[in-house]
This record gives sequence, structure tokens and C-alpha cells, in this order.
Amino acid sequence: MAKSRGGGGPSSPGGRSLAGTRESLADPGGDELSSLGSDSEINGGGPEERRVDKFGFIVGSRGAEGTLEEVPLEVLRQRESKWLDMLNNWDKWMAKKHKKIRLRCQKGIPPSLRGRAWQYLSGSKVKLEQNMGKFDELDLLTGDPKWLDVIERDLHRQFPFHEMFVSRGGHGQQDLFRVLKAYTLYRPEEGYCQAQAPIAAVLLMHMPAEQAFWCLVQICEKYLPGYYSEKLEAIQLDGQILFSLLHKVSPVAYKHLSKQKIDPILYMTEWFMCAFSRTLPWSSVLRVWDMFFCEGVKIIFRVGLVLLKHTLGSSDKLKSCQGQYETMERLRALSPKIMQEAFLVQEVIELPVTERQIEREHLIQLKKWREMHGELQCKSPPRLHGAKAISEAEPAPRKALEPVPSIIVSPGPAPVPKARKSKEKSREKAPASPANGPGAEGNGAPGTTRELLHPQVSPHHQSKESLSSRESEDTYL
Repeated sequence: MAKSRGGGGPSSPGGRSLAGTRESLADPGGDELSSLGSDSEINGGGPEERRVDKFGFIVGSRGAEGTLEEVPLEVLRQRESKWLDMLNNWDKWMAKKHKKIRLRCQKGIPPSLRGRAWQYLSGSKVKLEQNMGKFDELDLLTGDPKWLDVIERDLHRQFPFHEMFVSRGGHGQQDLFRVLKAYTLYRPEEGYCQAQAPIAAVLLMHMPAEQAFWCLVQICEKYLPGYYSEKLEAIQLDGQILFSLLHKVSPVAYKHLSKQKIDPILYMTEWFMCAFSRTLPWSSVLRVWDMFFCEGVKIIFRVGLVLLKHTLGSSDKLKSCQGQYETMERLRALSPKIMQEAFLVQEVIELPVTERQIEREHLIQLKKWREMHGELQCKSPPRLHGAKAISEAEPAPRKALEPVPSIIVSPGPAPVPKARKSKEKSREKAPASPANGPGAEGNGAPGTTRELLHPQVSPHHQSKESLSSRESEDTYL
């Protein structure tokens, strides 16, 4: 792994900073995590003593989960078979059966195919094919030291209890460094934002570095454009959109947050910028991401609205949230019940918040923003709402068809049209005349030949295409 000009060692959380106005998104327990990550401290006597759950988190750590709802093996195998069929015929399914893809994403992508499915859904597979060798090219470059220093300080803070990232300088942290550095070179005007690190780390748990890089590019450019820009304008706009939608979903929660004068950016920044990867139990994170890659940012909005509704949406729940401080503490320590996989996913699916509503609110909030702050400084491309929109905006390139004849006829005299045969017979019977005698034919009267071959076609309309088509008739049977 390339080293930055700081010796490569992580600094204390207190020394962490981001350029511009990007906020630090490290856990409040950063002091605790800063000491973790070395083999001697995490692994104990050796790797054989470490036990991990099915997601790769060390058993007994904060990231590990307790009892999980297991999908029966037979059902899992059936889902794998269906997903393999979809992935092997992706363009056809995306064009004609997108609703079926959405339903299967809501049920959950089989773990063995999740990484591959995310690449197809996000369009990152097409992006990689269009930019073969680009990641390797970026990987060989040094990078800007101002970003390298910040990235290196953040590496050990990303899922320190996961087996991929548990060791400082291990392969997980090396790949994370490569992906984040490559993005700063790919989009130097954006650079690096701390919230990109957990996003990239989740991707690396499911795919190699190059694929994770292009998946990160799609998230930053298509799903959440502008989220990681220096002024965080896009995330502030979405905070206002979330708050406006909350008025319709849970008037009680909306009224309470308004009364307490709690700005949405105080509680939703980490939710949205990290796509809930640092908020929800891991099984819930994966299910949310399955739907997010398929349906787009509306899933992130729905999850946020469900959490707010079930945390602050009734008078009973507000009894212990009388002040601003108590309310924020409640939002930081969400009830495990409302984050449980089955409950949360069902609530998200049933919540009637659509892309159209989000875009309508976006226009309203954008108008208000311009009245208060002027034009946006970050000119982000319009966001695309999920796999279908991305597929239509960036269709996969189709290879030109080059038919190969199955039967090749040896070259010989071209077949004579029936009209020509009949006229030749009549010519043999009729007496020769100066106009059409052997001398005239031997001189190759061009007009006569064209008329015999295609009596209804003018010489000016006989294109090369028509000639080649006639040649093909001789070749393909």
C-alpha cells in the first residue's frame, strides 16, 4: 500500500479533519476504535481463536448479530437458480421484466450472488467494460498527498470488527486505500469525503477492488450525485425533502422536530451519506442495499421516514423526548425492534413514497434554496432513480453482428435470372439484328445488361448495398 507523507500510521481521532465543510462521520467511540485493528489486540493468540459470524464480523463484537432469521436451504437454492437465470439474460430481464427484478430484490438477493447482482443493477459492470484498464492506470499513480493522509487515517475506523478490516495494513485496508485513492484521481474536483469510506468498505466485502471502484463511481454519480461534494449542498437539500415528506408520513414526528428546532442535517447526514451502513444491523443493511441498488434513493428516504415515524411518531414515544438533547439521544440510539430486518423491510416496501414525490419536493426545496442562498455551487448531474433509469440512460453497448455462413458455395458463374433466360432463348430463335447482335453484346452494352438484370431499376438507383445483397444471396443458402 502506498504510504502518505505522515509515515502511514493512523493518528488519534482528535487530529482528524476534512477539507472544506465536510463533517467528520466517525463514531462517537473513536477513541475506543483507534486502539483496535492490530493482530495482537484483536486476534488474541492467533486467527484460529477468532470466531466470525456468517457476515464476517467477530462474534461478540458490536458488529456481530445474534439470532437471525435463516432462509431455508431449499428456498435459497431456488432463489439462486432464478437469479442466475436473470444475470445470464440481464438485458432481456431489465427491458421486459423489471418489476420481477424489483420483487426479487425486495425478497433479498442470495448472498452468493449479491456482489455480482449489485454490479448489474448499478450499471458498474457496463462502466467497467467501457473503461477497461482505467482502474489499474489510476492505481499506479501516486495521488494527492492531502487526500492520502486523510484516507490513511480513516482506514482502521471502517468496520474494525470485520475480518477483512481487522488487521492494520491487511488486504482489506489495502484495497480500501486503493479504491478511495483511485476515486480522488478519477474525480479530483471532488476529492475524498469520509462518508465514502464505509460505502467502499461494504462494496469490498462483496467484490474485488476494481469492481468496487466502479460501483462506488455509480453510487457517487448516479444514485447520490453531489452528496460527497465539498459544501454538502445536495445532502442539505435532501434533508429538507425528508422533513417535508415526514409531514405527510408522520405529522406527530414532524411537529415535534419543528418545535424542538432540530435541523434535519443533524440526524440524517450519516444515515443518507453512508446509506445506513453505520446505523442498522448488518442483515438489515444488506436488505436495504439490495432494494437501494434496484430502486434508487427513494429507498433511503423510506428507511429514514420509517425510523422517524416509529421513534417519534406517537405521544407515548415523545414522553421521554421533551427537549432537544433527549430527542437527539433517542435518534442516536434507535430501538432494535424497528431496525429488525423483517419489520423494517416490510415497512419500507409498504411506505407510499415515490420518485415523483421526491422530485416534486426537490424542485420546491431547490427554489427555496435559491431564494435564500443563491445558485448551487456544486453542479451535479441529475440523479437516476435505480437500475431501470440507469440502464435506459446508459444502455450496454451491443456488439455488431457479423454473420458467418454455415454453408459456403464455391465460386462459380452467377445464376442467370429467369427473365434473362427467356429473352436469350427468344434471341436464339429470332434473326440477328445490328442492334442486338453478337457484336453489340461483345462490346458490353452496359445499359442492356442492367435492364436485363433489374428491368425496373434505374442505373442511378443501383447502390453498392443492393449489389452486396445480391452477392449474399449467392453465398448464404
